[in-house]
Amino acid sequence: MARLKVLVIAAATGRIGYVYLIGGKLKHWTMSVKASKSPELAAKQTTLWIEELEPDVVITEKIGKHSHKGKLTKQLIATITKVAENRYLNVVVVPRVQNFQNKYEEAKELAKQYPDILPWMPKRPRIWESEPRNMIYFEALALALEVIDAEKPASNIA
Repeated sequence: MARLKVLVIAAATGRIGYVYLIGGKLKHWTMSVKASKSPELAAKQTTLWIEELEPDVVITEKIGKHSHKGKLTKQLIATITKVAENRYLNVVVVPRVQNFQNKYEEAKELAKQYPDILPWMPKRPRIWESEPRNMIYFEALALALEVIDAEKPASNIA
């Protein structure tokens, strides 16, 4: 039985990153600062990642009405989704659900589930500092789990 190859691409101010899972196991992750500069650069990078990794499924974020994402970041996410759809891939667009008190608590839990990424776990910045760049990996992982957890069968409780 073939193991499902899943590419999850997330975007935030100044960076686009992905996590790549095969059979639910985290295999690779990276980010691009350059790709976050314009929709054209995002499209080019997304195409390269798709050609290199050959995923079965691409997951991106569904931007909600009350999203705090900036205008450019929203454009980048729309572009990434469109590129994947134009490649005739299975594309799943999911809302970013906040199941934890904050992103940093969520990152801790994700690092427990995927210990290989622990060295990239961001530290909470001081109030005057920017969000750590590595947070993009944990945003992508959170999107992946929205789909993976939805696919798990419910337990039969008698």
